[in-house]
Amino acid sequence: MSAVLETSALAKRYGRRWALSDCTLKIPPGHVVGLVGPNGAGKTTLLHLAVGLLAPTSGAITVLGDRPAKGATQLGRVGFVAQETPLYAGLSVADHLHFGAWLNPGWDERLAQRRIEQIALDPRQRVRELSGGQRAQLALTLAVAKRPELLILDEPLASLDPLARREFLQNLMESVAEHQLSVVLSSHLVSDLERVCEYLIVLVSSHVQVAGEIEGLLASHHRLTGPRRDLGTLPASQEIIEATHTDRQSTLIVRTDQPILDPSWTVEQIGLEDLVLAYMGRAASIRGSRPAFLRVQP
Repeated sequence: MSAVLETSALAKRYGRRWALSDCTLKIPPGHVVGLVGPNGAGKTTLLHLAVGLLAPTSGAITVLGDRPAKGATQLGRVGFVAQETPLYAGLSVADHLHFGAWLNPGWDERLAQRRIEQIALDPRQRVRELSGGQRAQLALTLAVAKRPELLILDEPLASLDPLARREFLQNLMESVAEHQLSVVLSSHLVSDLERVCEYLIVLVSSHVQVAGEIEGLLASHHRLTGPRRDLGTLPASQEIIEATHTDRQSTLIVRTDQPILDPSWTVEQIGLEDLVLAYMGRAASIRGSRPAFLRVQP
């Protein structure tokens, strides 16, 4: 299998509004993939298309080589945890496990019971009595116990406190290691993505700004600081992602696989958050607006 999720010119429209348009990407198998972008970028729409909750307006999408939600077999190959972790408030933890076993032919009851014990959930407790972190852990248990090949997580950390986020991510990585899952994790929390993800996709206005192995992306991006200059004088091999200027100084973030030989530049590696913000800022500037997170010096 060449991709766990692949799209070509994928688009989704609600009335006159395009929630996703011209989205093309290819996610390789065997990775924990971080999907990041601003509100309204189309992340949730993309993931809902991937699990079959939505149908595309145009374009194509395949998941694990087949059409999303194409029959019971395909449904069983994909696990999904939505941002709101939708569970039944009046049902107990045990009720949810019974429900999961009834709906999923590949259900692993031993795995489900072991996870419930590990996260110290009382099977008799009703969902309305659980904390946000406990509800997220129960939703993850339901998704993992169906023994999927691909696990899709849409902002599962958004409402959790730092301790609950850490516990959720720890349990997620244990499941990845034990069951060889491919994972797509959407989140605004770049620091959490940095802890668990090895592959990154930055999505802005439905367009993939950059995608690739995080290690390789960080190695090929640099911050250059030096005397102010005309950007047209830079080598063609240096793609400018972000540029800020004062009267005397230019600070650039560039992408290049070539050595930076100009001695007038001070060259630094950048972190994942700076890389994400630079691509978000570039996309916003192309659209003619400037978000608050784009650093611009007077």
